[in-house]
Amino acid sequence: MSSPRGPSGARAMGPVQPFSKPQTKGDGKSQEQRGPYNSDRNSKPTESPADTRNGRAPTRRSGSEKQTESQDSHATSTSDRKAAPLRQANGNPQSKKQKDCERDEPLQTFESKTEDQLTTEEKNRRARKSTVAHAPGNDAQKSAKSDIHSKPKIESRHQSSTIVSDINPTSRQANSNRQSRKQKDISDTDSVREDASPELSNSTSQDKRRPKLTKTQKSHNRESTEEDTRAHQSTIKKELEKVLHATIDKLKIKKFERSKASRCVNEVTDEVISHLKQNMTWCRDIESLTTGSYYENVKICEPDEFDVMLTIPVERVDTQEFNDNGAFYSIALKRHPNKHPLDRFLNEDKTIRASEMLNEFRHGVKEAVESLKSIYNIVVQRKKQKCPAVTLEVTEKGNAISIDFVLGLKVHGNWPINTKDGFKIEKWLGTKEKSDLKRNPYYLVPKYEGKGNVEHGGVVAKDAWRISFSHIEKDILKRHGHSKTCCEAKGKKCCRKECLKLLKYLLSQLKKEHSDKMSKFCSYHAKTTLLHACATKVEDSEWAYDQLANCFQQLLDDFVRYLKNQDLRNFFVPSQNLLHQNYLPKSNCEFLANQIEIQRNNNFRIFQ
Repeated sequence: MSSPRGPSGARAMGPVQPFSKPQTKGDGKSQEQRGPYNSDRNSKPTESPADTRNGRAPTRRSGSEKQTESQDSHATSTSDRKAAPLRQANGNPQSKKQKDCERDEPLQTFESKTEDQLTTEEKNRRARKSTVAHAPGNDAQKSAKSDIHSKPKIESRHQSSTIVSDINPTSRQANSNRQSRKQKDISDTDSVREDASPELSNSTSQDKRRPKLTKTQKSHNRESTEEDTRAHQSTIKKELEKVLHATIDKLKIKKFERSKASRCVNEVTDEVISHLKQNMTWCRDIESLTTGSYYENVKICEPDEFDVMLTIPVERVDTQEFNDNGAFYSIALKRHPNKHPLDRFLNEDKTIRASEMLNEFRHGVKEAVESLKSIYNIVVQRKKQKCPAVTLEVTEKGNAISIDFVLGLKVHGNWPINTKDGFKIEKWLGTKEKSDLKRNPYYLVPKYEGKGNVEHGGVVAKDAWRISFSHIEKDILKRHGHSKTCCEAKGKKCCRKECLKLLKYLLSQLKKEHSDKMSKFCSYHAKTTLLHACATKVEDSEWAYDQLANCFQQLLDDFVRYLKNQDLRNFFVPSQNLLHQNYLPKSNCEFLANQIEIQRNNNFRIFQ
């Protein structure tokens, strides 16, 4: 039976329930201090759990209390319906609803009531407010609460961490400082970009205003770029062709100079051969073999150097490799019915002492020169180390001509087995041409490598012989075309010899500027490079004269590759590497390769 209420809303007289202390749990805190963790938004006034457990009737609330709590509950439910649960500073959970009630509750509710009119929950709430108000740092907390009220409400549970950080004034201040620094850095960066690169910002804005190109326009622009590139390359090619053709014209030898030099060389050669035949018994059958660039028609600049090989014919010889490169041999005469003029130079094993033959040959040439001094101004140059030639310098009317007389053996018979994999001219000149050329004899010249007293198989190095195919090289360069009419009067002209002349001239010019690094390079390296190129590019159309620039560039590509790999094989004896480190240091090969690239990049300024 419910008690009647008075008009003032005060509770009716009835038995007064004794004040019961709030029940505490294991952590020593009352249930009221913890606060309901999950409270219903639309629930009735909260009943005291302590009264319920003690079996007493729940404490009734006055009308004013119900109205106050109803207003608080309505304010909380409308403003923060889905707020995430929070924890107090002591770690106890406290609902967002209850905290908002505490913040939003008017102060006059507690001030207008006396101590007797307050309920137990309101007394505890007033006590907590009093403690917070007198606690140190209350100003910061009040400021934090005011900031919380001013911020928009959180709409989801996962944003509860934001509320916690906002409640803490220290973290809020740190966040504010970080955001201020970040905004300042962004503004500074933007200002620096604008100051440092105004053109960039202008170009960016212009790019945004620029209309997009269609596929047809892009294709047209691409074609225009390609045309410009081709035009530029064509201009460079024309300039290069102009330089190379001008150089070729400069390297040509005038006919009257050629005839005058050849007449002098022929007279000196005839006199030397005549003297040797008359005064040296083993030179009775000596012959002359004209080889070298002059007779191959690849001489450049001036007719100032000539090579003449004076050979002694031998029919039956035994060749033994002197070293592992296949180009050097020890020569022994086989048995023959009659006494041979070279028997005086034989060892007990019938090997020929090349060094003694060369010494007597040099002495005989010197004697022949004495008889020529009345006609020509001739000087025998000092012997060069490891050089088999006897060099005469003839001066006539202010022009100096150098003649190299080289002693050689003319060997009839099959070529050495080391030449089997070389001399690949089948696709270039034909199989029949190769067979005819291999029927020719080969030649051996006295030349050794290393120290002269070193022995190999009982043979001293100074008695070794080097194989020579200079006469075959001359024949190849004379009939150099794949077709039989190449460079003839009725045939098309090629640029094979012109490319060789340009390469020889490039080496000679670099020798003048860098004599220390270039001293061991010779024209034979250039000739061997051309022979390999001709055996690879066999068609005459690939060497068309109007393609001089391209052909010369390709020849340089081959030569630079040989230099960088330090590997250039003898055209007739593939086992011999002409750029081996025994002949040339690697640094010299790299130096020459770099110099060639420099000249190519500068349009061969050395030719100009």
